[in-house]
Amino acid sequence: MSKYLILTEKPSAATNFAKAMGGKTGMFNNFNYKITNLRGHVMTLKDPEEMVVEDLKKQYKSWLVKHLPWNLDDFSWARTYIRQRNMRTGKVESTKKLIDELKKESKLGYDAIVIATDTDPSGEGELLAWEALDAIGWRRQVLRANFMDESVSGIKKAMVSLRDVSDKHADGEYVKGESRNRWDFASMQLTRIATTAAKKAGFKVVAREGRLKSVIVWRIYQQLEAIKNYVKTPYFEIKFKDQAGHIFGRITPQGDIIPWRFKTKEQAAADLNNYHDTEVVNEKHQIRTQAPGKLLDLAGLASILAPRGFSSKEVLSTYQKMYEAQIVSYPRTEDKTVTPEQFNELLSRIDKIADLVGVDKTLLTHRAPRKTHVKSQGAHGANRPGENVPQSTESLSKFGASGPAIYEVLAKNYLAMLAEDYVYDHVTANLKDYPEFKTAFNVPIELNFKLVYDSQKATKVEGNDQEGETNGQLGPQAVPYLYEGANSKPQTPTTKWIMAFLEKHNVGTGATRVSTLSDISRGTKAMISEKRGKLDLTETGLVSAIMVKGTWIASPKITERLFEMMDQVGRFELTMPQVLDSVTKVVEHDMPIMLNNAQILESVLGKPKPSVKKPRKVSEKMVGIWQGKEITFAREWSGHLFSDEELQKLLTGAEISFLAKSKRGKEYTAVGKMAKQTFKGNTFYGFKLNPKTKKA
Repeated sequence: MSKYLILTEKPSAATNFAKAMGGKTGMFNNFNYKITNLRGHVMTLKDPEEMVVEDLKKQYKSWLVKHLPWNLDDFSWARTYIRQRNMRTGKVESTKKLIDELKKESKLGYDAIVIATDTDPSGEGELLAWEALDAIGWRRQVLRANFMDESVSGIKKAMVSLRDVSDKHADGEYVKGESRNRWDFASMQLTRIATTAAKKAGFKVVAREGRLKSVIVWRIYQQLEAIKNYVKTPYFEIKFKDQAGHIFGRITPQGDIIPWRFKTKEQAAADLNNYHDTEVVNEKHQIRTQAPGKLLDLAGLASILAPRGFSSKEVLSTYQKMYEAQIVSYPRTEDKTVTPEQFNELLSRIDKIADLVGVDKTLLTHRAPRKTHVKSQGAHGANRPGENVPQSTESLSKFGASGPAIYEVLAKNYLAMLAEDYVYDHVTANLKDYPEFKTAFNVPIELNFKLVYDSQKATKVEGNDQEGETNGQLGPQAVPYLYEGANSKPQTPTTKWIMAFLEKHNVGTGATRVSTLSDISRGTKAMISEKRGKLDLTETGLVSAIMVKGTWIASPKITERLFEMMDQVGRFELTMPQVLDSVTKVVEHDMPIMLNNAQILESVLGKPKPSVKKPRKVSEKMVGIWQGKEITFAREWSGHLFSDEELQKLLTGAEISFLAKSKRGKEYTAVGKMAKQTFKGNTFYGFKLNPKTKKA
């Protein structure tokens, strides 16, 4: 009987697999197994200078533009362990221990390792698994479990449909993930160019440029400039209004010249004399229906929740935790529909979900699959409620502040698909003496799904005008009046606005849009600020935006093509070298443009602000005799000023204790004594905390 080691992406996934298969170890589908896990990526590409021969190291470490573009054939594309600081303990940790443990486990007689990482549209899950397998030197069989979600049924189905991917170069998802990873690594050149040129111009920022970042930042900058340069230009024209308030106007032709619009009120007032009250005629009624809006992706969800004060980072983090608890579906999906199987699986829980989010179950009468929402093609399915229905939406706050709102929106949007179409009367009419003046409006008859949720309205971007809904009998007469309008003011950049722009231009997936927005809006190097859905650029963002003016990396069309190429390489329609050649072409095209753009930074942004260095706090130094030798040491340690009595004890070698505060601000008793120590290769004398001391 075969023996498999099942490799999941993270501890929570390992727990869900154990739940589905009957334990961390056991027998399933005629094979013995053990479940283990990674913690996301455990390996990363080495720095450029570490992947080239000795003679080229200095060149590839340099940020000088004369060494760009790189020759990507020089790289070994070797990986190393990931070292990062644990935010809770403050210690720098390495993934070497995890890799060593995996390598040790892999030598216990397994016939195959099963890749059970997320089935990502980007190939990310495949890539991070292969990084680990290569690191441990695994040369035996590799199988792939492709699961649509971490539900019991989803995992069981995946584990009985394993496919052989032992040759990673024949595994399209791996090739796609590795190509994207190398492309993004090589695009580091653009950051080096932009940052170096900006610093030379006096702006000391790190201008991070990339496939999606640059498109977002440049588009926001364009919009902010349009708002800044907006000049309200009034115009005047004649319209008609009937007793119920219905407006009759002329269809605006294409072009700048509109014969019946006037620049001054006086001209329009003179034109008003040419019109008189007239009869409303040709009233027509047409009964129409509208189907429920599309199911949401993560970008749509984030754009709806942003005005409520939930940032992209918050939504992304909270959604991931809720997914791991199987309360919502897989986050990083590209699907906007669900499969018949996914539809049927959720159907049995519909009434319970409706009660939970306060939807009237009597509205949910369309329980047969809609062709617009349920299709046989698809993988993970659109974002929707998961197999575990919570006891209350309030209980979801434990996953994050946006938990209750995420579930409410997802649930109502999904339930709307099960309500009947919206029915309305589409009314049109014109004027007897002036037939070119027309009106059109809708009168609701049966709201149906709109009583559950209207995703079209929720994701509508300000300024995207649609026909309104109104009541009231037409006519019988319409009266001319002087209408004052103006050119539209550009809309304030918002999360909803940028998501709509990226979707229109097919740039990235819903999940990548949200994760990128989250990434560039956090930390000291943030490029944008996001407050209740409104977006603005930081100084770093402004510099980054100006640097990419006219570049390919900031072009939605070019970026869309790059995403297409990533898909093509996964289908073996392009080779990895062909995809990577495109990054060299982008660097060659964009470098001279960026260097020129740096010359206008000061004229656009003003003189760079001088960097103000905080004066370094210098501790009072003491001199004393310790172990028969004269030493110099600091009188203060972690905010505690040693008393004369404590200093005497330290110099005699005695241990002392005092109240101190941890980095988290909690009090604890510090115990320690004088010691010779080393920091960054430099020797010094001072108080050393006893390693057995328990910090708060």
